[in-house]
Amino acid sequence: MSKTVTKTLQATLATPTTGKEQRLQRLLDTYHDALQDAFDAGASTMSAVNDIVTPYDLPYQAKDALKSYVPKLRDTYNAEELDDEHPVRLVNRAAKFDYSEEREYGFVWQVPQSGRGTNFWIPLRINPEQESLWFDLLDEGATAGELRLQQCRTSWELHVTVEYSVEEPTESDDPTYIGFDVGESALITGCALKCDVPRKPMLVNGSRARRLRKEMFTTLRRLQSRDVAEWRVDGRFHYYQNALTDIVEKASRQAVEYAESFENPVIVLEDLSYIREHLDYSKWMNRRLHNWAFARLQGRIEDKATEEGIPVAYVNAAYTSQTCHACGRLGQRSQQAEFVCPYDDCHISEFQADINAAANIAGRVDPWGESVRWEPGRDDSPQDGSACDSATVHRETSPRTGQMTLSAYSD
Repeated sequence: MSKTVTKTLQATLATPTTGKEQRLQRLLDTYHDALQDAFDAGASTMSAVNDIVTPYDLPYQAKDALKSYVPKLRDTYNAEELDDEHPVRLVNRAAKFDYSEEREYGFVWQVPQSGRGTNFWIPLRINPEQESLWFDLLDEGATAGELRLQQCRTSWELHVTVEYSVEEPTESDDPTYIGFDVGESALITGCALKCDVPRKPMLVNGSRARRLRKEMFTTLRRLQSRDVAEWRVDGRFHYYQNALTDIVEKASRQAVEYAESFENPVIVLEDLSYIREHLDYSKWMNRRLHNWAFARLQGRIEDKATEEGIPVAYVNAAYTSQTCHACGRLGQRSQQAEFVCPYDDCHISEFQADINAAANIAGRVDPWGESVRWEPGRDDSPQDGSACDSATVHRETSPRTGQMTLSAYSD
């Protein structure tokens, strides 16, 4: 059974000649004028947008994209004003590419222009890791979606959304569930469960991402307070965004490679659909958490896992960091990296907090497919009273056995 996966291909346009640069700039400026005009007019339907953008000297691929995009700005995105950095959006009929080994840059894109016979070709510097998907576009093994052309100070970037099919991963009869906890201090914490026992945990330190986010916020605020040139602010913003994107890509790859080290892996992630709505800490902490792309990191883990044929499951996120993975009762997280289970009859006393959370995430996969909401104190054992894997697991109360100390995982 196949599954459709969506990915965005990125390419930088080779330095254009003066004539092509002028035509690209004219396309961008005209598009911005048409977008602003349609937005200011309050056009809320495709026909209303069409009446406004028809007179503009734009290719039909851009006009069709505007007809779909403008009505969403207020209805879906609740936009009150437009950002000056809007890229040129083009429907998939603008996805005309060619390839030749004889060229310095093998891939070229036909830039759409208004009027007959006015389009021109321009070379692309593609991401080498995405080369196979570019070839799939040419061979119709992948389907192009929306294109976005954006000017980035001294260069032009093209983003192409593509859809392609992969074999949908299926769980084996003896899966190894691997929970991943995404957070601030530890960017990703992974923990595999085998017979309900945590195995070979992994941690990706989040200090660099945390430092970059803090530095980005203070730097951009300082530049804006000094009324520096717009291009300087944009340049620093793109620098930090690129650096954070690099961290996300490397961390997600490391997570999937960790999962691949186990037999029959199944990656388990928290369902963070409502994490932003439920954040209610201090203003400073809310800003930090809102700026960190939890869902983005999870999405990249899922994308890479799907490409490698690893199934991905989502579970309820409630109380994963406050529940003891061994006895299932609520404990205390007195320090950022420390979880304490206060119950004397549990063999866990102190445990690395993020690993405990990851173990809980892995253990929340319901092997009976009931998909019920987890609640504190709820008995989620099978209706016949038996325990999962009861034939192979037996725990005796022990004050220290099996603990993972904090010092072993300190930064």
